Amino acid sequence: MAWWSRSESRRETSGARRSREDVRELAARNADAASLCAAGRAPEAVPLLEQALAGCRSALGSDHPATLTVAGNLGAAVMAAGRWREGVDLMTTNLAERTRVFGDDDPRTLTAGDALATAYRLAGKVDEALTLSGRVTAERRRKLGPAHPDTLTSRMGMALARAAAGDVESALTLLKAALNDAEQAHGPRHPHTIALRSNVAGCQALLGRAHEAVATFERAAADSAALRGRPHPETVALYEDMANAHSPDRFAIAAGATV
Repeated sequence: MAWWSRSESRRETSGARRSREDVRELAARNADAASLCAAGRAPEAVPLLEQALAGCRSALGSDHPATLTVAGNLGAAVMAAGRWREGVDLMTTNLAERTRVFGDDDPRTLTAGDALATAYRLAGKVDEALTLSGRVTAERRRKLGPAHPDTLTSRMGMALARAAAGDVESALTLLKAALNDAEQAHGPRHPHTIALRSNVAGCQALLGRAHEAVATFERAAADSAALRGRPHPETVALYEDMANAHSPDRFAIAAGATV
């Protein structure tokens, strides 16, 4: 999580020193919450982010970039904790605030838009997910190029939204195109390349193309093992997916419950 830096005068009052200590504490809470989310412990992260957000609003103001970062993290954590309706509302508000403060094509705004598009898909708002992911993907492609990691993330999200809408063949076509760009730009053993290949395999399995899916999962798993190690949870998950490629229901890209 990116925080900020600022110049400080050589002579600080005790109040200024205290303010800097408070800011460090807020940053630490944000970082601790991010670690909890990464470990699958989102419900524990939520109260830390709520405290950090309240502190940021008080110390820095509602429009400060750090405040908006923490607000976005809170929405994502609430979603990850299973509180989909509340999470979508928080992330929608965060996107609107970033648009007002930074503009609609700022990278920080596009990051929030990409996250909200994923939240829409998980919450069953597939039409909204398709519209927003398409807009973010087009803007990132224009500004960053088709193979930038941020653009690849958006392209994958847009494809998954297509799959959630029931158009798995179209999703597979989009994923294969993104995979080709990722492999050419970053090589096979890059996290985005591996993730895209895994989703290609998932769509192949979902379409009943088990033999293709096994081969694609095997390639993704081998690349992940080379990059991260065989015991890494993401590598283990890929090998498990490969073993279950003949069970299409396992790979259904559900739209989730409508909120």
